[in-house]
Amino acid sequence: MNHPLTELQRESRMGSIGTVTTDREVRRIDLSDFENRRAQITDELWAAATEIGFFQVVGHGIDLDEVRSAFAAAEQYFALPESVKGAAPLKKGLNSGWESLSQVRPSIGTPDQKESFQITRPHMDGLWPGEENLPGFRETVLDFERRCWELAMRLLSCFADRLGFERDFFTRAHDPETVSYQSTLRLLHYFALPDDAPASPNTWRAGAHTDFDCLTLLFQRTGQGGLQVCPGREMDGEAWTPIEPSDDVITCNIGDMLMRWSDDLLPSNFHRVRSPGPGEHRGARYSLAFFAQANRDVLIESPQGKYPPITAEDYLRRRVEANYSTPEERQ
Repeated sequence: MNHPLTELQRESRMGSIGTVTTDREVRRIDLSDFENRRAQITDELWAAATEIGFFQVVGHGIDLDEVRSAFAAAEQYFALPESVKGAAPLKKGLNSGWESLSQVRPSIGTPDQKESFQITRPHMDGLWPGEENLPGFRETVLDFERRCWELAMRLLSCFADRLGFERDFFTRAHDPETVSYQSTLRLLHYFALPDDAPASPNTWRAGAHTDFDCLTLLFQRTGQGGLQVCPGREMDGEAWTPIEPSDDVITCNIGDMLMRWSDDLLPSNFHRVRSPGPGEHRGARYSLAFFAQANRDVLIESPQGKYPPITAEDYLRRRVEANYSTPEERQ
């Protein structure tokens, strides 16, 4: 039986509300000396995650040169002709491949002003740009994806501790060695805006949404802002908090899968990427997002029964379908 997803109901009601911004603390957590400081780090992560759903990490072990190499690879990919990128169109059911101006958030009903390339390890046959187009691209992004997975599992082990699960519960649920693996590295390119482009209230680089996954790691570049978060388990406030981008921090947020697994103890909060306003930098914006999404055959089971059980495959499929379909198809 297909139970209605409350996440979709929340998102469809969200709209593009809220022009007011307010400062809130987005905590920065140092992960250095992780094993010796695990208890302290776990407490800090739990406090940040339960209060705002977003936090930033430093001392995370991913070298800045690795991040810069991944960004350079993304820029080179998006600079390819559309005929090359278009030869590997997004496989919606497998969350792999290239898309452009096709993601329509249920919150706003208009396409995000971006293109992206989704990398999901088991489903990349025929989707990689050839070595003649981008030498070393595949190796660079797969190495980076693995580093992201390792960090995400370290963070999720802390949440497993606090939720009363076995420490490696989420590591087993996100096993990259199986064909059911569906965590995704997403390269994102938000298009530059002409200086004379008029502002539109319905045009967003990324409309308001929650993430589908357990945990998101987002890499941003200094000076390329626009990300905003609206804390709260519901959209009971219309005030948004800007997340300051920085080359040397990773912005993290709880996703809907983990919210379900925690019986709502860990909120998955709305966020969006606004378009530049008058007088702001209107150049291209690039970001890298790793989505820790449980393997397809894993059952997401709410311990206290707040949500009906659902496989991660079915859950992700339904969320993706709602983001890449027409309004009529979503009725």
